[in-house]
Amino acid sequence: MLAQFRLAALRPTNALRTGAISAGVPNVSAGAQAREMATLRELSLRLKSVQNISKITKSMKMIASTKLSKAQRAMEVAREYGKASNRVFEASEATAPTEGKKLVICVSSDRGLCGGIHSSVSKATKKILNADPDSSVVILGDKAKGQIQRDSRTRIVLSFNQIGKNIPTYLEAAAIADSIRNNAGPFVSATIIYNAFKSVIAYEATPIVTYSQEAIQSAAKINDYELSDDAVPDLQTFSFANSLYWAMTEGHAAEMASKRTAMENATKNAGEMIESMTMQYNRSRQAVITNELIDIITGASAL
Repeated sequence: MLAQFRLAALRPTNALRTGAISAGVPNVSAGAQAREMATLRELSLRLKSVQNISKITKSMKMIASTKLSKAQRAMEVAREYGKASNRVFEASEATAPTEGKKLVICVSSDRGLCGGIHSSVSKATKKILNADPDSSVVILGDKAKGQIQRDSRTRIVLSFNQIGKNIPTYLEAAAIADSIRNNAGPFVSATIIYNAFKSVIAYEATPIVTYSQEAIQSAAKINDYELSDDAVPDLQTFSFANSLYWAMTEGHAAEMASKRTAMENATKNAGEMIESMTMQYNRSRQAVITNELIDIITGASAL
């Protein structure tokens, strides 16, 4: 009887056996679950972040659509005045002198998130500057300035910022034109590079040539308009500001159209990412639930 008691004391019970195994063997399933929970938490944070970005891009698309309608109306008015002014110089056969200081005016803005619209005018401006090493450049907007000054920093004579926040006005264009005449030095001609509005999905960098007083006075058929010598400076001042206003309004409309397209594409890409990440999150969550069920069933069968 004493031997049976000693044998029973040495034989471990089921509870002791289970405790010994739990104490001696690491819980691999618990570590895997912890990693999966961390992955789920990261996926959840990323999903919320992309959803917030999608809301922002969608709102920016709606704002750009509203601004585009107003910008197109202002552009159509400015375009008619600009074309009428240019027809006068075309009919009078005015030409820019081949010698003398030439000015290039690049029209952009300070705003980003609108595709490659600023690169379009920057590339066209650089092309003109490379073709004429003696020309100088005036830049409207910080976006084009950052691109042009990499290669032609010393040729920038004047720059303007706070451009593109609202629809340009003729008063703003006239003030910029006066500042260019007073601070950029004398020039025989000025070429304005702007983004011409083709459609809501297309734009093109286009030049507008403006002439100095001497070029207007020496035009072959300028006398057909019976202009007095006192009227020529006023004509040059008005045509320069008018062309600048045309370029600014049309460039602004092209920018709003490009921004609308860019935000639409960004919203679409965010939607695709949300769909993919939601599927990945659901699969990971299902895997965690399956592992937990396996642990519960395994533990219940061991009892």
